[in-house]
Amino acid sequence: MTDEPVKEEPIRKLSIICSKGTLDMAYPGLVLANAARMVGIEVNLFFTFWGLEMIHKEHQHKIKVASVGNPVPYMPIPSIMGILPGMSAMATKMMKKEIERIDAPPIPEFVEMVADSGAHLYACKMSMDMMKFTQDDLVEHVEEVLGAIEFYDKSAGAQIIFI
Repeated sequence: MTDEPVKEEPIRKLSIICSKGTLDMAYPGLVLANAARMVGIEVNLFFTFWGLEMIHKEHQHKIKVASVGNPVPYMPIPSIMGILPGMSAMATKMMKKEIERIDAPPIPEFVEMVADSGAHLYACKMSMDMMKFTQDDLVEHVEEVLGAIEFYDKSAGAQIIFI
């Protein structure tokens, strides 16, 4: 028996739960998944509730910024102004311009890129049922529609991030 400390291995598996359907909340999960795959970490993405918009064939192109409740300095719109008609569209246009400026891919392309890198994409069964979506509504990269318990089984040993 030796007194040498046991060296812990870094986590090599990541599960990300994507639960939001706004532009500003779609990118964090995709960026983290992409970075993890680039360094060889196994990635599972679980899309639930409004996060399903990211993998819905017809909706993923239409994701917008919620201009109410996003008081950030780079978006020169007072939060109260977000209730006015057209403000969400204007905020979305501004954010998409910045996303393009930094050369980040649009959501549909980013989802495809992450899937092509080997990440596993799953849709939440309960959310799918609630929203009356079918597997045919989803992009081809979604491997399965799973319940929460099945997702936890696939996430065994992973670090889990909820977005």
